[in-house]
Amino acid sequence: MSASEQPSPYIAFKDVSKSFGDNNVLEHVNFDVLTGETVCILGRSGVGKSVTLQIIMGFMKPDSGRVIVDQQDITDSTEDELEQIRKKVTMVFQNGALFDSLTIRENIAFPLRERKGITEDQIFQIVDGLLEMVGVADMGELLPSDLSTGMKRSVAIARALAAQPECVLYDEPTTMVDPLMAQLLGDLIKRLKTQLRLTSVVVTHDMRLAKKLANRIVFLHEGKVLFFGTFAEMEKSEEPIVKEFLEMDEMRLDA
Repeated sequence: MSASEQPSPYIAFKDVSKSFGDNNVLEHVNFDVLTGETVCILGRSGVGKSVTLQIIMGFMKPDSGRVIVDQQDITDSTEDELEQIRKKVTMVFQNGALFDSLTIRENIAFPLRERKGITEDQIFQIVDGLLEMVGVADMGELLPSDLSTGMKRSVAIARALAAQPECVLYDEPTTMVDPLMAQLLGDLIKRLKTQLRLTSVVVTHDMRLAKKLANRIVFLHEGKVLFFGTFAEMEKSEEPIVKEFLEMDEMRLDA
């Protein structure tokens, strides 16, 4: 592929910094996510991984630098302009953020009812298809409180997909779930990328998930990007912190 044929980034961080008081969460961060690509953001807790997602969604503004989403500079966008972006980019929160009082079926139907011109029959057909797609076809009438953490994440993914996004952001999708469920969620996210050609950003500390999903990896440490590239390139990295992270993960897998 020639330079002129390279897909343009769907998301780009250009020299982005963000602080909370004296805590510099992001310092001059640069990376991009190509259309249809999955980028995983790795690093220990508290290094600004989730803040990155909040900035992409426009829930937070950077202190400096520029943020591009869907080829638009959203750094200074108004709330109305950001709402238009959020119709294309959706987020699967760590806690699922489901409505406790609604059934699983009604939770997934919620974004569909926000749109005009869809009949109830069409809504139910779409919801049934999404329930099937994420592996919870027989759970439509249950409440979120009836489900395990992993199943709630699956439902949250289905609800995100109901909005027919171009891009999905996942915040620690496999944290606090058992290894089998983590594997199933990873397989689901990978399958959705292939089937729906979604652009995805996955914040995680789960190396197995990153290896399974990532076209490229951003490794954050103390607010800075220490590495940005493929998993294979990361394994050859001479950066001491990255090497230590990989070695610690190997020890956890061997334990």
